[in-house]
Amino acid sequence: MLFRFRSVARSASAIALMLGVWLSAHGLAGAAELVVFRSDGCAWCKVWDRDIGQSYEKTPEGRRLPIRYVDIDKPRPADLLAVANVRYTPTFVVFDGGHEIGRIVGYPGPDFFWGYLGELIQRLDTRKAL
Repeated sequence: MLFRFRSVARSASAIALMLGVWLSAHGLAGAAELVVFRSDGCAWCKVWDRDIGQSYEKTPEGRRLPIRYVDIDKPRPADLLAVANVRYTPTFVVFDGGHEIGRIVGYPGPDFFWGYLGELIQRLDTRKAL
């Protein structure tokens, strides 16, 4: 029975991945967003919440890249299966149209966070210009 469950789980993951690829190829995947992978009990996630998270949506970056939180300990949403190797929390991923633009692993403090996020937004703008 366990074998069947694993086969079904793999099949479901494969279907979700194919759906994400198809949506992206047809321009139907979501707009650019900042995906925050976090976990319960993550001390650095709480520091980020205090320093930035409470006001992020009011910033120009927050209006440009709406935020979505994903619990690293729960099954990944189907549209984010292409985001690989997320092991540490928090991990911030700029995701656009089914593609990862770049990521910030860990929370390096507000000055570095805004600088790194600015670089990822420039990368996003360059990609959209092509």
